Amino acid sequence: VLMLTARDASADKVHGLELGADDYVVKPFDPPVLRARLRALLRRRDRPLTTTLQWGALQLVPGQTALQLGSRQLELTRKEALLLETLLRAGGLSCSKAQLLDASADGRRDVGEETIKAHIRNLRGKLSAVGAPPDLIETVYGLGYRLNPSHAH
Repeated sequence: VLMLTARDASADKVHGLELGADDYVVKPFDPPVLRARLRALLRRRDRPLTTTLQWGALQLVPGQTALQLGSRQLELTRKEALLLETLLRAGGLSCSKAQLLDASADGRRDVGEETIKAHIRNLRGKLSAVGAPPDLIETVYGLGYRLNPSHAH
């Protein structure tokens, strides 16, 4: 769901996203940016909307930014949630940095591998702060990242 509106207040954007929009575009808009955002949404069109993804005690509902880790809840940024969703869907298999870049693209700005590394570092820190094992997200040298298979159960 992409909301295209003239309402540009921060509260309107937050409300629209909390109601379930995947993206929020304010008029007037730049047509190439809108096309990029639509392409990003279409890349994720085959993702189930309500299935909960799980890895051990960690649970994430695709499209949401809040996750459960046992009895604790954690709020992620949109990029962090998209990266974690991609890792969860891979089921312990390695995800290349290119895959993670593609999965986290939202058309808002171009990001590179260094940005992915920063988001993964932040994600690891947030997960560790609520009790996740520090090695939950492993670096696969020369390729990218994966969820540590020893923490799947």
